[in-house]
Amino acid sequence: MSNRQLIRITGEDRVAFLQNLVTNDVSKGPCWAALLTPQGKYLADFLIIPVDDTLLLDVDAGLAEDLLRRLTLYKLRSKLVLEPVSMSLARGTGPAPEGAIIDPRHEALGWRLYGGTGEDGTDWDAIRVTHCIPESLIELIPNETFILEVGFERLHGVDFRKGCYVGQEVTARMKHKTELRKGLTTLRVEGSAPVGTPITREGRAVGTLFTQSGGRGIAHVRFDRLGDGMEAGAARVFPE
Repeated sequence: MSNRQLIRITGEDRVAFLQNLVTNDVSKGPCWAALLTPQGKYLADFLIIPVDDTLLLDVDAGLAEDLLRRLTLYKLRSKLVLEPVSMSLARGTGPAPEGAIIDPRHEALGWRLYGGTGEDGTDWDAIRVTHCIPESLIELIPNETFILEVGFERLHGVDFRKGCYVGQEVTARMKHKTELRKGLTTLRVEGSAPVGTPITREGRAVGTLFTQSGGRGIAHVRFDRLGDGMEAGAARVFPE
């Protein structure tokens, strides 16, 4: 898959190193996690796959260079090696082949086989819209997104019992002390609009429309502004 990059982490400190940085518990096996700013904003998301004495980070290729740079800055005296690696990736939703891992975000996302090849024709956008699953650099925007607003808790991407990580304080405060006023939801869409089109209602900003499929779309919205009469460019948008 040309839009993915793998980063390999080896060395005795590899698990402890990531455990102090990312949103999920690295010790529990394959997981989805994010690296945040100290202010709790999203920088990158990735799957973490343990393979023998190695951790593989499966990240969007558009985020890989910056992620590797940031991890290298945090490395300091940790006993580990960070390096990009080339490896093919197969992905599908049918019976999982031997050696595949089940996508930890949602069962509908099927399996991934590192070192395998091929796709089975799955419409991934349709699955993401059906289950309101955000995608890197589409619904997940570096230095802008707050992970609890885009479903990281529902999709098993954050662990509130694992201890400290970068951005943990802000994330915990959003979880325990505030009610989310904004976030991702699915809306009915008549027509279509480019990804990132603003949604308005009676001249007021409601949010932004992102991925669309089958007459529905993922949108980041102000929940208190949802209602009839919403528009996104030439498309009409309706609450579900």
